[in-house]
Amino acid sequence: MEQSVAIGKADVLVEALRWIRTFRDKVIVVKIGGSVIDDPAPLRHLLLDIVFMSTVGQRVVVVHGGGQAINRRMAEAGLQPRFIQGRRYTDEATLAIVEEVLAYETNLALADQMESIGGRAAPLNFRTTNVLFGRKLQLAGEGGDPVDLGFVGDVTRVDRTTIDNLCYTGIVPVIPSMCLDDARQKLNVNADTAAMAVAQAIGAEKLVYLSDVNGVRRDKNDPASLIESLTAAQARELIKSGAVDRGMIPKLEACLDTLERGIRKVHIIDGRLRHSLLLEIFTSRGVGTELVRDDAQP
Repeated sequence: MEQSVAIGKADVLVEALRWIRTFRDKVIVVKIGGSVIDDPAPLRHLLLDIVFMSTVGQRVVVVHGGGQAINRRMAEAGLQPRFIQGRRYTDEATLAIVEEVLAYETNLALADQMESIGGRAAPLNFRTTNVLFGRKLQLAGEGGDPVDLGFVGDVTRVDRTTIDNLCYTGIVPVIPSMCLDDARQKLNVNADTAAMAVAQAIGAEKLVYLSDVNGVRRDKNDPASLIESLTAAQARELIKSGAVDRGMIPKLEACLDTLERGIRKVHIIDGRLRHSLLLEIFTSRGVGTELVRDDAQP
């Protein structure tokens, strides 16, 4: 029995070898959301996955949010979160909390934890090295009038040189979803779109969104209805038909925008599943939804 278990482990390594070779020296951007960050056990396994990927030669870049921790800190301060078109309304009081919780506490904690398990990581925030720059986000309301989101930004420029230099030396850049505008004003940025901007700017091979669902489903209430692979056209049809959950629509739209801008593949996986990142990258079938361009080769 022990020998068969050992052989099974060797078979897993052999399967992984193909993908390790394929993605060696390739850049993979991993977006970590607040739902994963808030759960210590899945988070540790996820960070172990990232350390493993970096160790075998992949250039991993982490972009993270921290919504649940921000909500708790706002509640402690007697502030009520407001969301407009899926984005957090950010006044001065909220911005101060976002900066402290997201850019410093969460950002440093993720980097420190990776270091504690044998990896090398660099927190890139306003107190170390900021790499995201942008402008205030302008959205249109139902009547076409501009919507006031407060201090919410859209990334227009990424400091690729800093990120590339860290990746080249085997260090994982850890980037909070905040940016600076031309006047050095700090702005809160949606983490999904921040990850998209980073992936596009550095020419990533893949962008992986870690979610609290196992991917895109034909039935939002049935995990077994997972769609393993989607072309851009198929994803657009799902959005148009209303077949996907409303919460998945902004993520799918960000994925489609990313594919249009040159990223070859985008993945949506459940970050709470143990080693979901390794299973998605290093196995033939994967565990989430893979989105590819319409012109992708089979």
